[in-house]
Amino acid sequence: MSRVPLIDPAIAGPARDLLAAVRGKLGIVPNMTRAMANSPAVLKAYLAFGEALGDGRIDKRTGELIALVVAETNGCDYCLAAHNAIGGMLKIAADDLVAARGAAHRDPRTQAILAFARKVVVARGHVDDADVATLRTAGLDDAEIADVVGHVALNVFTNLFNSAMRTDIDFPVAPPLKRAA
Repeated sequence: MSRVPLIDPAIAGPARDLLAAVRGKLGIVPNMTRAMANSPAVLKAYLAFGEALGDGRIDKRTGELIALVVAETNGCDYCLAAHNAIGGMLKIAADDLVAARGAAHRDPRTQAILAFARKVVVARGHVDDADVATLRTAGLDDAEIADVVGHVALNVFTNLFNSAMRTDIDFPVAPPLKRAA
C-alpha cells in the first residue's frame, strides 16, 4: 500500500492541471503521478524533466530501455512494471525488454548505452574515461552522452520516489531478473 495518498485527478486541487496533462499525454493517470501530486512542485519537476528529455537526442524507445536497466539495477518494482508496459506499447520486442534489464542489446550502439547507464547507476556517476570513450566508439556524440546521463538521472529519481513511497503498482508486474537476498 502506498505510503502517501494517491491523489484523485478529479479533485487534485493545485495539481489538477498537471494530472490532466498526464492523462492527455498517456490516456491514463498512473499511480506514480498521483502520488507525486501530493507535492505539485515534485510532479511539475518530474514532468518538466521528462518533457525536456523528449526534445533530446535519445529516442523514446532507447529511453525506455535505459529506464528498464536503471529500474532493474535499483530494484524498483514500480518502474520495472511501468517501463516494461510502456516498452510493449512502443512495440519493443519482449526479448529486448528483458535483455535491456540486464544491460544487453543486439545492437552494439544500444548495448553501449545500456552498459553505460548501468555503470552510471552502480558507480553513482563516477565513471571512467574508458566508459565515455566506449560510447564515442559506438557513435554517440557529446549531446547524446549527456542525454543518456539525463535519462539515468530522471529514472533514478522515479526509482527512489516509488521505492520510498511504496507506490501501488498499476501496471502488469514485471518480476526482477534476480535480486540479492
